[in-house]
Amino acid sequence: MYEGAIQDLIDELGRLPGVGPKSAQRIAFHVLSADPADVNRLATALRKVKELVRFCTTCFNVAESEQCRVCRDPRRTNEVLCVVEEPKDVVAVERTGEFRGRYHVLGGAINPLEGIGPDNLRIRELLLRVGTGEVKELILATDPNTEGEATATYLGLMIKPMGISVTRLASGLPVGGDLEYADEITLGRAFEGRRAI
Repeated sequence: MYEGAIQDLIDELGRLPGVGPKSAQRIAFHVLSADPADVNRLATALRKVKELVRFCTTCFNVAESEQCRVCRDPRRTNEVLCVVEEPKDVVAVERTGEFRGRYHVLGGAINPLEGIGPDNLRIRELLLRVGTGEVKELILATDPNTEGEATATYLGLMIKPMGISVTRLASGLPVGGDLEYADEITLGRAFEGRRAI
């Protein structure tokens, strides 16, 4: 559509997840009209992320040193391990303020259609961590979709024989939701996971 540098920028932005052709074009023209200082800050932030950010050697969360801040926190318990798919899931759980254990980031979920099997995830590293004997409970906090369920089921079958309590996050109706708009699976899980009041 365009030529030269602006088309190159649109093409590169379009490769980002969740950015379609129209969004890429809007962002490119915003960058073009933005103050040069703002563009330099963005370019510097992108370079710094690639230079400084790595994966924690213990849990595989994002970190700027060998270990992430959660793994360095001595106030957290080693007895409870929360397994998530991606580093962004750690942030979601942390926002609740309810969890005081440790994490393990798998780096995705089992998805045969995409060619992602157990060997493509950090399951081997999880088994090594669980094998130390410190972990008493494993919380499976994978996404409540087909891939997340398959991953949770696989992990449960692998870890239960080790004598560790394996739990799954409850799922059901969102706060503020209406029953009439809930799908059958969500409503069914809400009934299964009901609790006394």
